[in-house]
Amino acid sequence: MSGRGWMGATPAVLAACRDMVDAPKVREGVNAYFVRSPEGACLQFSVPLLLPFRPDIDPRGADGAVWAALEAVKRASPADVRLHPLGGLDTDRPAAYAGGTEPITLVRSASRAGTGLWKPDGENYLDTAGLHCTVHGAIPYPGPPGDATAREVAGAVADLADAIREIVHRVPAPDIAAAATLSLDQKLLRKELPAMDLVCFIGDSTCPARAFTRFRQHHRVAGPKEGVHIPFVCPEELGPVEVDLPASGRTVAGLGIREKEAFAVAGSNAQGKTTLLQAILAGEDDHAPGDGRELVVSVRGARTAEAGGPDLHGADVSLFFQSLPPGMTGTPKAAFGRGSGSMTMAVQVQEAVRTGAPLLLIDEDRAAANLLVASCLQEADVTPLATLLATRRDALGECAFVFAASSLDSLIARADRILLLSGHTAGAVSPAAFRARYLRYLKGQMKQVGEGETEEKRRDQPDRTSL
Repeated sequence: MSGRGWMGATPAVLAACRDMVDAPKVREGVNAYFVRSPEGACLQFSVPLLLPFRPDIDPRGADGAVWAALEAVKRASPADVRLHPLGGLDTDRPAAYAGGTEPITLVRSASRAGTGLWKPDGENYLDTAGLHCTVHGAIPYPGPPGDATAREVAGAVADLADAIREIVHRVPAPDIAAAATLSLDQKLLRKELPAMDLVCFIGDSTCPARAFTRFRQHHRVAGPKEGVHIPFVCPEELGPVEVDLPASGRTVAGLGIREKEAFAVAGSNAQGKTTLLQAILAGEDDHAPGDGRELVVSVRGARTAEAGGPDLHGADVSLFFQSLPPGMTGTPKAAFGRGSGSMTMAVQVQEAVRTGAPLLLIDEDRAAANLLVASCLQEADVTPLATLLATRRDALGECAFVFAASSLDSLIARADRILLLSGHTAGAVSPAAFRARYLRYLKGQMKQVGEGETEEKRRDQPDRTSL
């Protein structure tokens, strides 16, 4: 064997794994390797396999079929000793390798969320040749590489491949077909949204809340929340739309977010506003049965904007700033230096507008509020988003704005439609009714300010009775 240890022995081990290795896909050291773990007790591996599997499905829904197959293998891994290497179950540190058997309800993502999880992606897919899948895991360290240990490791990989093949072929055909059809429904609906003048559809019965685990800490890859969960239902005031799901032939109702509109997700604290925005962003992905977001479908290319970010290097902030603050150089059309949270957020908004992003998501909790609404202290050379929506809507291009807000009343007042979350239930308020409510609130605040000033003056007056 090579003096490079188990990494050098990789070609020999793969050659001994019979015809199950996906030879054209092998990239040694990338998706094909054997290497001793840092503490020395395990042999970690990655092997691309090609297994016979040709279900009777529309090939455009193949991602869903792959998902159903892989999840069946994960569920079987504790009971089938041949599958133990997937989760390192026979090693002293199975928790370190549990990501290989972590359940997941994300079928396919446009993002890199969940890169380390076993799921449909560029390494795990179905085509006319069969099921291509790259398996990762660990076995107890067999000792230094040699003819005997190489055969032992190759035997473990071959047994693993045999077990995966058997389990995949035992998955009921209706389960494979249902997952493939659901995946295809989402893909086709996403393509049809622009023809409906929509950037997002949120179907009734959607459950957006997430449960996070050690391996799924990003909202796009996290699974459904357990326990009490109030499904989303589009309020009648927001004009529910019906869409046909092309693959299954079903017709479903829900909320359609329109192109170029300003849509507010409003409500008090901890009502699920951020969670709904995250679900809209995750609508770029395809989800499996039971995820809760199967009927949230968004066009690709959505952007987010929040406070903070890198230094500015010739950035255009002229939509919001007519001059630059001290410490920065250049002009509002080409600004250089360390920008404030509002200035770096302005760059993100303008970039979304400039590049023609179909949808921009803004969450008050992560935003620079002074870029969104004006205050009595704001300089005249700063134009917040609420003012742009009111006076220069055309400057915001083709982008639809969806913002979650609780305290930014003057921004909510500029929305075309307002979804109101209360008790985690979706309601609505018309912009006219919200503005009237906002005006009453401002008058009440002004009354309190006036009463406060009167009380302060009274306290400042000398007590003449003691003179």
